[in-house]
Amino acid sequence: MTKTYDVLIIGAGPSGIFAGFELARLRPDLKLAILEEGEAISRRTCPIVAGKVDHCVHCPICHIMHGFGGAGAFSDGKFNFTTEYGGWLNDYLSEQEVLDLIDEVDAINRAYGATDEIFSSKSEAAERIRLAALSHDIHLLDGRCKHLGTENNLEILGKQMAALEREVEIYTRCKVYSIQDCAGGYHLETQCGDFEAPYLIAAPGRAGAEWFAKECERLGLKLLNNQVDLGVRVELPALTFKHITDAMYEAKLKYRTKPYNDQVRTFCMNPYGHVVTENTDGVITVNGHSYSDPELQSENTNFALLVSNSFTQPFSEPYRYGKHIASLSNMLGGGIIVQRFGDLVAGRRTNEHRLKQSFTVPTLNATPGDLSLVLPKRHLDNIIDTINALDKLAPGTANYDTLLYGVEVKFYSSRLELSSELETGMRNFFAIGDGAGITRGLSQAGASGIHVARVIDSRMQKA
Repeated sequence: MTKTYDVLIIGAGPSGIFAGFELARLRPDLKLAILEEGEAISRRTCPIVAGKVDHCVHCPICHIMHGFGGAGAFSDGKFNFTTEYGGWLNDYLSEQEVLDLIDEVDAINRAYGATDEIFSSKSEAAERIRLAALSHDIHLLDGRCKHLGTENNLEILGKQMAALEREVEIYTRCKVYSIQDCAGGYHLETQCGDFEAPYLIAAPGRAGAEWFAKECERLGLKLLNNQVDLGVRVELPALTFKHITDAMYEAKLKYRTKPYNDQVRTFCMNPYGHVVTENTDGVITVNGHSYSDPELQSENTNFALLVSNSFTQPFSEPYRYGKHIASLSNMLGGGIIVQRFGDLVAGRRTNEHRLKQSFTVPTLNATPGDLSLVLPKRHLDNIIDTINALDKLAPGTANYDTLLYGVEVKFYSSRLELSSELETGMRNFFAIGDGAGITRGLSQAGASGIHVARVIDSRMQKA
């Protein structure tokens, strides 16, 4: 039997969660459902994070990528107050509207235990770093940042799920197979039966981005190419970046490389953190976590160095391109490859013996190898040039024993053509969050959910 609702939400990541919260607040009489492929937050457990194994064992559903809270659940919970990075929501709304929505997301998070502490890129210490960066042609982006901490992030999400379940029916382990338009709105075929509703919000998250792009193509919805961000995760002694991370916790630094004039950026900086793996549709990529509890911290800092490339026709599959590069690392190293920066520059492979000589002790058990056999030459040249530039801002970055893990990919789906209300070309069908290719982070993803909830509320008032 088909289950009927007023609004269906595909995905229980940040965008889907906050769409649910806002719809329940505005219209408590609505019958709402969230359909999530993964588990409830209390049942999400990664064997690596739990300390049971030291490498990915290819769980059938990756708990790092799927489940309530989305791909950010096991992150260190960086929450950024800015429109300079974190997505393209300001392509649809004014900058002030986006910032106001981000503040509302933060207010909800604080109600469930998020910290009040904010790191600013406008402090005196940050301004000194900005000036030093500019002297080396490196640009520090503006933004305020909160660090929730991996353990605190999970606790907040647990409280949010408990609260949301009282207002919204949440179906976990409920993979959506297809989206069909019907007389009553939209019909979904899923792992747990058929659903229908006059309003549909797609919030597929990063893990569902490829599936969603294929569904949109099948439905005849026009897609726009998004950029591909591909690179490595850098790990070095925390002391190297301490003057930067003490000032603003996470520095968003951009640099245009000299060989190609390509843009490279730092991303997801984790002071005293750990390098970890992610499983996206069977492809293992690298990421980083950082805990608030000093007992859980390491002596290293890690961050991503990502090379941004935008492609033109006939290329139309940025997601598939990123997965292909990552799969080369998996093929050669059985997962993630780690290489010392000095070995990379010298043109030689890192092996077990050389890695054991490293003064930087790795926090992830990865396979020593040669990243030049995985990443395109252009990407490697850009990464080497950027590390040498960062060495001028943070001496020691280009040390021989700086570790590079590959590969790190930020999977952005091809972006749908959307209205300012984030509506697709099909009436009352909306797309939000990272999986729709319009955001890339916790804050803007949540903001997009609140925005669409208000659009639906407004339409219902006029109906």
